[in-house]
Amino acid sequence: MTLSETTSSLLEPDRDWWRGAVIYQIYPRSFQDTNGDGIGDLQGITARLPHIAGLGADAIWISPFFTSPMKDFGYDVSNYVDVDSIFGALDDFDALIAEAHRLGLRVMIDLVLSHSSDQHPWFVESRSTRSNAKADWYVWADSKPDGTPPNNWLSIFGGSAWQWDPTRLQYYLHNFLISQPDLNLHNSEVQDALLSVARFWLERGVDGFRLDTINFYFHDRELRDNPALAPERRNASTAPAVNPYNYQEHIYDKNRPENLEFLQRFRALMDEFPAIAAVGEVGDSQRGLDIAAEYTSGGDKVHMCYAFEFLAPDQLTPQRVAEVLRDFQRAAPEGWACWAFSNHDVVRHISRWAHGVTSRDAHAKLLASLLMSLRGSICIYQGEELALAEAELAYEDLKDPYGIQFWPDFKGRDGCRTPMVWESLPDGGFSSTRPWLPICKSHVPGAVAVQESDPNSVLHHYRRFLAFRKAHRAFAKGEIEFVETKGALLGFLRIHGDEKLFCLFNMSDQPATKELPIKRLEPLDGHGFVFEIMDHEVKLPAWGAFFARLA
Repeated sequence: MTLSETTSSLLEPDRDWWRGAVIYQIYPRSFQDTNGDGIGDLQGITARLPHIAGLGADAIWISPFFTSPMKDFGYDVSNYVDVDSIFGALDDFDALIAEAHRLGLRVMIDLVLSHSSDQHPWFVESRSTRSNAKADWYVWADSKPDGTPPNNWLSIFGGSAWQWDPTRLQYYLHNFLISQPDLNLHNSEVQDALLSVARFWLERGVDGFRLDTINFYFHDRELRDNPALAPERRNASTAPAVNPYNYQEHIYDKNRPENLEFLQRFRALMDEFPAIAAVGEVGDSQRGLDIAAEYTSGGDKVHMCYAFEFLAPDQLTPQRVAEVLRDFQRAAPEGWACWAFSNHDVVRHISRWAHGVTSRDAHAKLLASLLMSLRGSICIYQGEELALAEAELAYEDLKDPYGIQFWPDFKGRDGCRTPMVWESLPDGGFSSTRPWLPICKSHVPGAVAVQESDPNSVLHHYRRFLAFRKAHRAFAKGEIEFVETKGALLGFLRIHGDEKLFCLFNMSDQPATKELPIKRLEPLDGHGFVFEIMDHEVKLPAWGAFFARLA
């Protein structure tokens, strides 16, 4: 019996578990430190799994823990099939899998397949000569006659996407840091090697993958210049407004059609194992939902994707929510979305959408309930269940190269990556020594232990609403039909078989009254919101919500 079979046997086999699943994202550096080096580790994750299971999550997604020089904190991999020593060892990962499965949690890991570290042995060999066995494993190109880069492609982290290598006398492509060279997936040997990586972790018992930058896997073979993007079409959903990356239409450096065949190969591998799922990250400011639709169509590619529509700076409104879900349904009538309001790359949504908010906790509860009521699977980012705001860091405390590059107009991603707060202590209960990023002092009063003692806390609301969600199958599996998107009110139906639920959200800091559009309604309880019904009208407080079953 394989390790995969022994660990997976602790969960009920269900190939459809991902559809409507609640996935809790863990950024391992900042979750829990157990060895006193100021950096979170795998043993820390294992120790805190009861917290996640107690929330009612279905799965965890762990950001990269592979061997890495940590120039991009794990998203620059130098060994895909081992654990970096700062996080522990493979035995620690096996123990994590076993404990997660014992608690009924599935484990998804973050695979970074578009690029590696420049310290990966593959790249070290590839750059050594133009004729070695791995010479074509990365994207190499000659300069223009005047010595300038092959084309106008830009790196998300700033500057040209091309770096000159004095050994090969060629440029190599890096869509991110200079130390993150792009793999050449046009080479079938590279594809085979990456699929072998996935197989390694599947055989260790993982239940799926979060696929980083899934639309960056392939580049245009002809290396054609990207066209300019008209100013009126620019937005800051995937790169900050100060980044000239937003000035191009990225049709040649990513989003290539060849990716579909590779994703089919990846899906065929996953289908060899029971109950495996993958969610792809689609980073594109113009075609994100369309690309997500392509990658989730046909049942032969990835199971679900998330784009950046709800991770962008744009203020969340009823109109915006309805527009995004309708656009996805139009683009992907057979596809499946995975929605998130926060993750390790963006300003925490409690701060991003704080304009005009007078009660942060009420606002946080409303947003959590809305996210959990949408059609699709959902991701919760660590600390979101505590209503943690974005941490403000001094420039000298920054670790993120992205923020250092564009400071102060863009402060990078460190503000959402500060350590989790477990106890009402100066160190937050995270570590016995100085952590890799400072503990945010304003987070400590909202630590897990503090909120545990308050039945009205945001933490208890998350637990309550996740239990409410699980009690009604329409939330996880049902269709969605919008019936109210005017002003501050958002109303929709969730429909699954004979179950029809009406959901109404007051997305403002003022009370609201709404005539019920449906007369035969049976109000539901267990969700944690208060409301008043009188003469076919429902009265909602600021940031209030109402849920009912169609009788």
